[in-house]
Amino acid sequence: MTLAPSGSLAASRSRQALWLVVQACVADFRLTGAAFPCLEVDLNGGEERGYVVLRDPFNPDTILTPTRKVTGIEDPWLRSREAPNYFAEAWRAHSLLERPAGRPGPDPFALAVNSALTRGQDQFHIHLGCLSPAVRRWLPDFVRRLPVGAWTRISLFGAGPSLWALRTGEADLRDIEPVRLAAESVGGKANLARMSILVTKLRIAGSEEAVILASYASASGSPGPVSAESMLDPTCSAGRAPQKVH
Repeated sequence: MTLAPSGSLAASRSRQALWLVVQACVADFRLTGAAFPCLEVDLNGGEERGYVVLRDPFNPDTILTPTRKVTGIEDPWLRSREAPNYFAEAWRAHSLLERPAGRPGPDPFALAVNSALTRGQDQFHIHLGCLSPAVRRWLPDFVRRLPVGAWTRISLFGAGPSLWALRTGEADLRDIEPVRLAAESVGGKANLARMSILVTKLRIAGSEEAVILASYASASGSPGPVSAESMLDPTCSAGRAPQKVH
């Protein structure tokens, strides 16, 4: 299965287009052992706990999505003990990003999930990329002032008042589940469909740490959640910014 330009994931009129591609990838993998049209199919935990990584052929967008039907960030499955840590899997999948020639790797690497209000597909998916230049300019300097392990409300142009940041103190996401953390500490069950999440890794005082940003709309008429995807550079093509944070 391929997507025509007018039917790419970003522009498709069907909010189930991504799920159809997932099914095609799984079917091909079971039949031939190939991941096509995806980049990777992982069914080590079965289809209920598997995932695929794919690239939209007509947009510079690499994503990871479950092989189980999961509507979006608000789906209760993501907060259950049975659910895999899809963010940790996406973190490990950064090598599949398409990068400019001569660039050794994405720096700083980032993951993003949009809310139900800003996403285009009703299948939970994580966007892989690098931080956008605008976010790179302010985030490293801001993060060094965050307390470890505590959500801090911050201001960001265009994001409205409901943007929170968490410095995890961990170098990766093996023991960090961003959806569950944000749901329990920031959003609350009523706001999960309105929540967006961005995760990145920054070097702080010589050590690399995972940082989580969460945005949500708290009430009718309040500023809507920032699109986490808009904070990404999906091709990691922008010029690098200094990463050292003292």
